[in-house]
Amino acid sequence: MDTDVLVVGAGPTGLALGIDLARRGVTALVVERAGALFPGSRGKGIQPRTMEVFDDLGVLDAIRAAGGPYPVGRIWQDGRPAGEHRMFDATEPSEDAPYTEPWMVPQWRTQQILRARLEELGGGVAFGREVVGLTQDGEGVRAECASGEAVTARYAVAADGGRSTVRGLLGIGMAGETVDPHPTLVADVRITGLDRDNWHVFPPGAGDGFLAICPLAGTEDFQLVAQFPEDTAPDLSLEGVRKVVAARSHLAPESVTELRWASDFRPRAALADRFRSGRVFLAGDAAHVHSPAGGQGLNTSVQDAYNLGWKLGAVLCDGADAALLDSYEQERRPIAAEMLGLSTRVHRGETRRGEATGQLGIGYRRSPLTRETRTDPGPVRAGDRAPDGSVAGVRLFDAFRGPHWTLLALGDAQAPDLGPRIPVVRGPAPGPYGPGLFLVRPDGHVGWAGDTAAGLADHLARFGQG
Repeated sequence: MDTDVLVVGAGPTGLALGIDLARRGVTALVVERAGALFPGSRGKGIQPRTMEVFDDLGVLDAIRAAGGPYPVGRIWQDGRPAGEHRMFDATEPSEDAPYTEPWMVPQWRTQQILRARLEELGGGVAFGREVVGLTQDGEGVRAECASGEAVTARYAVAADGGRSTVRGLLGIGMAGETVDPHPTLVADVRITGLDRDNWHVFPPGAGDGFLAICPLAGTEDFQLVAQFPEDTAPDLSLEGVRKVVAARSHLAPESVTELRWASDFRPRAALADRFRSGRVFLAGDAAHVHSPAGGQGLNTSVQDAYNLGWKLGAVLCDGADAALLDSYEQERRPIAAEMLGLSTRVHRGETRRGEATGQLGIGYRRSPLTRETRTDPGPVRAGDRAPDGSVAGVRLFDAFRGPHWTLLALGDAQAPDLGPRIPVVRGPAPGPYGPGLFLVRPDGHVGWAGDTAAGLADHLARFGQG
């Protein structure tokens, strides 16, 4: 079996990458060792920047319909409400940032939506394909599956999670630390006796860790999270979950009517030594593992895919030099390291969820792909996320949507005709932009900015857009 790109793992990372490649006309095969999509809620928070990514990938409406806003935390003491806790600092939406708060969608539902979009674009997932061997040369990659099948591809992407088999086959190390030595149980349950308008928090008691029970938006389920003392092995059975609920809350054991999924973990932060080995790339949890605090793992992972997808498309379809792919690690590894530090600080109570966890401020000013040529740049500079706004009646996110580049000619800046592949939006400068020319990359970041078009054509030629 031959394909342009082999994507190993059908989690949010692999599915998002599959979508981005499919809409660019890149032939990709997404393989998953399991027989079905991951069944649990685990990564349930969609951050504002990821909402913008999902808008571009064509799944935002489905994501919004499937979820809801985060509820206010209700703190319980001795069976009575004893206060409220807000999980993050609220920020009002604006024209340049229409999404400013996380949106709750259980991970299993997010994956269903992404898979449906992938299939809509002509792609799909091959289940029951476990990669157990990998070789590569200057022409491509050959992956051996446990079933005896082999897949050959020009490039491969390991999106197979924190215990990545592919990362191990490549011999890439992963350094990190234990964020919290206490084992944590996470489970999806059906439960009675609690309202669905609040995130119910039961503080630690004598000898026990905390218990939190959150209604999962768009479902009848609750996500239960319970912390345990060190060297404890949490009981993942229905009876085990019932015992925890009865011991740490005012609820009776039988209040837990159904256990739909359960897992346990020890929060840690780890970063792969490299994000690339030859023709194979690491993305998502295979490249970086986060504490779930702050909701950075799934979101950073989806944005890995969003960064890599357009670059693979440029090399495979547009004739860009393969050296462009070096920029994936150069751009994403520092971001992953930054988000790991943020997740750890949130977990330890050293910072609150808010503007930073929304990821709208992430950019690539120091990237080798970034060129800022203006003599007096304004607030938005080359490398930054391209804000939303309205220019001469055109909403910018509408103009950006799709796999293309976009040129903004704002104020008195004169734009050349770049042909039908690169639309040009002309008009007064909205919000934070200021006057000038802004070349917006396919992943919604300003790649080049100038007072005039000098150097613009040469910059585009690097990406096969000449």
